[in-house]
Amino acid sequence: MTRIVIIGGGPGGYEAALVGAQLGAEVTVVDCDGLGGASVLTDCVPSKTLIATAEVMTTFDSSHEELGIIVADDTPPMEQAARIVGVDLGKVNRRVKRLALAQSHDITASVTRAGARVLRGRGRLEGQQAMDGSRKVVVRAADGTEETLRADAVLIATGGHPREIPDALPDGERILNWTQVYDLDELPEELIVVGSGVTGAEFAGAYQALGSRVTLVSSRDRVLPGEDPDAAAVLEDVFRRRGMNVMARSRAESAKRVGDRVEVTLSDGRVISGSHCLMAVGAIPNSAGMGLEDAGVRLKDSGHIWTDKVSRTSAPGVYAAGDVTGVFALASVAAMQGRIAMYHFLGDAVQPLNLKTVSSNVFTDPEIATVGYSQSDVDAGKIDARSVKLPLLRNPRAKMQGIRDGFVKIFCRPGTGIVVGGVVVSPRASELIHPISIAVDNNLTVEQIANAFTVYPSLSGSIAEVARQLHTRKVAGEA
Repeated sequence: MTRIVIIGGGPGGYEAALVGAQLGAEVTVVDCDGLGGASVLTDCVPSKTLIATAEVMTTFDSSHEELGIIVADDTPPMEQAARIVGVDLGKVNRRVKRLALAQSHDITASVTRAGARVLRGRGRLEGQQAMDGSRKVVVRAADGTEETLRADAVLIATGGHPREIPDALPDGERILNWTQVYDLDELPEELIVVGSGVTGAEFAGAYQALGSRVTLVSSRDRVLPGEDPDAAAVLEDVFRRRGMNVMARSRAESAKRVGDRVEVTLSDGRVISGSHCLMAVGAIPNSAGMGLEDAGVRLKDSGHIWTDKVSRTSAPGVYAAGDVTGVFALASVAAMQGRIAMYHFLGDAVQPLNLKTVSSNVFTDPEIATVGYSQSDVDAGKIDARSVKLPLLRNPRAKMQGIRDGFVKIFCRPGTGIVVGGVVVSPRASELIHPISIAVDNNLTVEQIANAFTVYPSLSGSIAEVARQLHTRKVAGEA
């Protein structure tokens, strides 16, 4: 029987385990924290659970008056402008941890039912490939004992961990990374978020909605520098209107505790103060101390593992998936990389990873969902495409729900009208991007999208309307 050892139990690891076991291999998953990995235990599942609470509060705060909802309370007349919805952060975080553990247990049950073995410990590769083509994996348990496994193929899916600034090391109480925020029992009164990428923007928006006064420190010109510029502009405008202090072109040099406060010093000498500080300055791949280079696995300068489009590394019989590869820090991509690795090694039909069909979402309010080619690709001349952007303000369902911010944008080829990309900024954009993802994946045209029925009234109607406008321009020969 073919022996496969998977080091790391995140989406790349456990999805690979399911495929390998289903295809008849003898699969062992080596994991030290619990199946699901950071995605389930400290990242995607916990953060999106927290955001779900924040989303309810934002929706209520921003639209209850317009929708005619009256909340009767005993707020004194002089304090009627006071917030009428609050949050018990301790209760929210206990729910977050409970749901994360439940999801991890469900994944473990699925993997073991499929026939895979789960071994608790840390794995490392030992030496080069043997004469018979096998690899040696040494597993070290928490008590120091070791077990050696032989494998015909090894998948590295060890993920990453929060990057730290030497002069701003987290203490788990006032200076935090994104894995530590779920230990808070009380809502931060004044939260400084350092880093305006996806993680920083999501947490900044969530805590602002929960009731914290938030300062977002961005070293770039705008929030979400890697996202569609129109989408980022909408979100930054929303952040500022809701009272967030967004500090652009401001790089944090250090953070230190001063009593019950935190002082963050910027590179220009300015000092800002808050009750808490969240460091969201990227991630480091978990590739150190695993014997990878001695085993012939090529690492990039960043520490990420080099892979090809079927998840192979430079070492025969060794594959890699997920955040440790630095491809896309998305659970969906990690899972696909893991599945592709198993299909490839076990001789099943496999389609190489195509990043231009990957849909992703930023879980802010409003959400930002994207797929395919981007505005920056078009601007850089990587592809010749036309686009139409339609504000949600024109959508009847959006008006009914009090939605003011957001848009739908679609990119298509000028000659054929084939859809090559799209952006949706709206509540539940993660759901609305799917029809555009299907169009990109299947080379559908704007005419086909325009001719498909949509419900009236619905937010998805804006997708069809954008497609109609693009089709009309294509027929008219407009640039």
